[in-house]
Amino acid sequence: MQYHDFCSGLGNEPKTWLITGVAGFIGSNLLEHLLTLNQHVVGLDNFSTGYQRNLDEVQSLVSSGQWSHFTFIEGDIRNLEDCQKACAGVGYVLHQAALGSVPRSLNDPITTNAANITGFLNMLVAARDAKVKSFTYAASSSTYGDHPALPKVEENIGKPLSPYAVTKYVNELYADVFARCYGFTAIGLRYFNVFGKRQDPNGAYAAVIPKWTAAMVNNEEVLINGDGETSRDFCFIENAVQANLLAATAGDSAKNEVYNVAVGDRTTLNDLFAALKSALGDNGVVYEKSPVYRDFRPGDVRHSQADIGKAASKLGYAPEFRIQEGIARAMPWYLRD
Repeated sequence: MQYHDFCSGLGNEPKTWLITGVAGFIGSNLLEHLLTLNQHVVGLDNFSTGYQRNLDEVQSLVSSGQWSHFTFIEGDIRNLEDCQKACAGVGYVLHQAALGSVPRSLNDPITTNAANITGFLNMLVAARDAKVKSFTYAASSSTYGDHPALPKVEENIGKPLSPYAVTKYVNELYADVFARCYGFTAIGLRYFNVFGKRQDPNGAYAAVIPKWTAAMVNNEEVLINGDGETSRDFCFIENAVQANLLAATAGDSAKNEVYNVAVGDRTTLNDLFAALKSALGDNGVVYEKSPVYRDFRPGDVRHSQADIGKAASKLGYAPEFRIQEGIARAMPWYLRD
């Protein structure tokens, strides 16, 4: 079944979903998509990295009737009671809440551990006890660590290179143990550099695409870590939304697995700089500065590229947007102010 046919079917059969981290970048995009499909959604967020403005924007993009199907709980996944409240009566969990960023985890490993491991365990327990039908969680390509092979295949990982990578690997281990010990089923999605609208361009831990775009719009210098030949598999947000919905409703044969979520391609930072500069030019913004190169960043892997064959065969995942198309679609959002 094609993804668009799948969405049409889902729209005809409303379900009740929980999105943790609903006010964040990926969470708010999932919320928007599910509400447009006339689903009922519970959202949990403590606004540590999410924003009320993201929820407000989603409200402006859906009908009042669709928005009335959304229930928001301000709470923290580090609090088991908040997780239990959020899981009550829910069929499908999309667990996105976490503290991202390799540098943040290097600077503050304790807080990263509390959110990403203690919080994850709380969600597993709450979802297990609520007997949810499906539990899909945000894993990470950082789990591949120092394993040198390209493209990255789910079964082959190396040693973690940061506290953040450790926490996301522990998520996978906990999900596996819950499957073995409690018969609980879960699917992990190893995101590869997801980007798109509502991704925060500000702050020390901003992702590269919104951060560079904001710098170019403001005619500021763009800082590149290393020589610019570091490469990543950049994945547009719509592809990640597709993967979540397919994973959440997948059959039993696809459960208790982890899947790469990407496009199966590689883009160097130098090529990314050129692509953003070109897209801005297409929108009437001229940027003439050259990038400024600095030291490599601790904890970063040199190259990252996903093999998406497993997600394609078991989930029916078929990414619709490559990096150029994603940038073109995201750029008006970055330029709207």
